[in-house]
Amino acid sequence: GQGVDEPLSATGFRQADAAGLFLSNVKFTHVFSSDLLRAKQTAAAILGKNRFGKDLEIKYDARLRERKYGVAEGRPLADLKAMAKDAGEQCPSFTPSGGETLDEVRERARDFFEFLCQLAVELEQKEHGKPSAPGRSSGTSGEQFVFPWTSHCSEAELSSAGSGSSMVLDANILVVSHGAYMRNWIGYMVSDLNCTLPANLTKSQLSSVSPNTGVSNFIIKLENGNLLKPNIACVCLNQDSHL
Repeated sequence: GQGVDEPLSATGFRQADAAGLFLSNVKFTHVFSSDLLRAKQTAAAILGKNRFGKDLEIKYDARLRERKYGVAEGRPLADLKAMAKDAGEQCPSFTPSGGETLDEVRERARDFFEFLCQLAVELEQKEHGKPSAPGRSSGTSGEQFVFPWTSHCSEAELSSAGSGSSMVLDANILVVSHGAYMRNWIGYMVSDLNCTLPANLTKSQLSSVSPNTGVSNFIIKLENGNLLKPNIACVCLNQDSHL
């Protein structure tokens, strides 16, 4: 949750370093992280391994924090399940006293996603008309955006997502957050924004919490800067081959 702001364990640091190596050839334009310590340390470890990350600034945002679990924070998961059972409810829909509802978490995710879309539109507008925009038209796009997880996706999915190495993006954003929060964010994109999913993805995989440092990749297109109808394709979800 939010109330217990512990650092990464030794295993957590190894996982973060593994994720950094996995993403080392991806050129990010922006990096956002939850302002909780474990996410900050993960983001720093990823950028520390990135060949393009030397000059990137990590921006911390409280909207990316894990779900708040109130009186259950700092206690074993079994205690949360027992609280839910006593209340006649099931996890994860149960909200402990002082915690956030799923709707409140989703609202945070929606707000942050709309912020990212606005950022991308403003970037595109700023670059429009420039004869040679650095980072977009200089060099080869294959050097700029290397997606290491494409070997885990079918060619059809990559084609429909438009995420081949030849693609030039206005923004390539790394977001470091938390399991329960990300599950809610993905649920919002699928149910509210009609995000397309990999063909082989099962319902249980969609509803499961990502493993630590699991990587998900989404391609978002805003046709004519339309913020109201983003076209979203999930290339891969909770990919963990680097572990």
